[in-house]
Amino acid sequence: MNSSFENLKEIAQNFVDLLIKADFKSATNMFDDQMKTALNEDKLQETWINTIGDAGALLQLKTTDTAEMEGYKIVIIKCDFQRVILNVQVVFNKQEEISGLNFIPTNMEYHAPEYVNKSTFHETEVTIGEGKWALPGTLTVPDGSGPFPGLVLVHGSGPNDRDETIGPNKIFKDLAWGLASKGIAVLRYDKRTYKHAKQLTPDLVDNMTAKEEVIDDALLAVNLMRKTEGIDPKRVFYLGHSLGATLAPRVGQEDNELAGIIIMAGITRSLEETILDQYTYLYNLNGKITEQQKAELNALKEKVDKLKDPEFIEIISREDLPLGMPVAYWKDLNDHNPVTIVKTLDMPILVLQGGRDYQVLESKDFKGWKDALNQKTNVEFKLFEKLNHLFIEGEGKSTPHEYMVEGHVEKDVIDSIVQWIK
Repeated sequence: MNSSFENLKEIAQNFVDLLIKADFKSATNMFDDQMKTALNEDKLQETWINTIGDAGALLQLKTTDTAEMEGYKIVIIKCDFQRVILNVQVVFNKQEEISGLNFIPTNMEYHAPEYVNKSTFHETEVTIGEGKWALPGTLTVPDGSGPFPGLVLVHGSGPNDRDETIGPNKIFKDLAWGLASKGIAVLRYDKRTYKHAKQLTPDLVDNMTAKEEVIDDALLAVNLMRKTEGIDPKRVFYLGHSLGATLAPRVGQEDNELAGIIIMAGITRSLEETILDQYTYLYNLNGKITEQQKAELNALKEKVDKLKDPEFIEIISREDLPLGMPVAYWKDLNDHNPVTIVKTLDMPILVLQGGRDYQVLESKDFKGWKDALNQKTNVEFKLFEKLNHLFIEGEGKSTPHEYMVEGHVEKDVIDSIVQWIK
């Protein structure tokens, strides 16, 4: 079913209406199976109430934006409350079911973590690259004469802003402010798929690989950092989170002048295996798996198996691939194994992992980096037992729901990066 955006806009508005009327049962009925598992009625209610807090009366509700990404369609509904403007990002699958949800308060105050000292650094706006794909960014520089070591932050998958905003959390802002408080300059920027979503025509998306989505802009950002006054050009480092971490070896291979790379929750498994493991984990969170979920997992497994067939990948269509992502993207990932590449690098490497991360696994991915790099003397590994994929502390089994609760990158993570860079 190829949905028109007009229809999806209406469905998204109806969904937000249900939230405002506090009809969470009807709202969750619009979810696909995975979302029903990840965000049940009670959790949706709790998340919504925590998000709007004392926002006051609703003044206006309107659709502000639409986007298409990796086979999914996204509708953004802007809710103007008295004290908060909330963007509700509703993600639809091909069946017009809601398969993703993000609440993004646009004027909600950012509460800096305790390890930040705002009197010790300043920020300037910069532009990465030029022309059609130029990206706005923020450079956070310690006060004083320098020259300072510099760190470039590179996001996870999907359209991300420069702060890597996920619900009320701003992972990259925590890192930038926390590290600048300790004498390290940090550059962060809006991702190409976030800033230029409107320019990404279906034809461009079909031919897009990780190179265009991430690597090209990361290399430009590193270059900009080197040429910035007050930054030591010989001490510019790269930090990738999630997808940005998985691609870190490729960036290191492209730019051997880097002073070092930080792999923050990067996978060593193939992306298709990772997706299958994630769905399996989420479907089993409640301890029981439905017949429909079993069927969906089997269908996903078939798609994953097809990707492993070198002949099939030549003739495959997007519909036969996990997440409906284009063939070019999968081929590019399959042609560049991060484990193979990382073994060839001579630069220092720091690998960071959360023990409660269900997206990137300690038992498979962290172990994968260790196995690949155990012969090298210039590599360090740090496991943080209580941290999730966002490097925020929690208890028990990690769920997507906890990403919607305000928290901060743990101080130990900041200290480990500072110690390693310095």
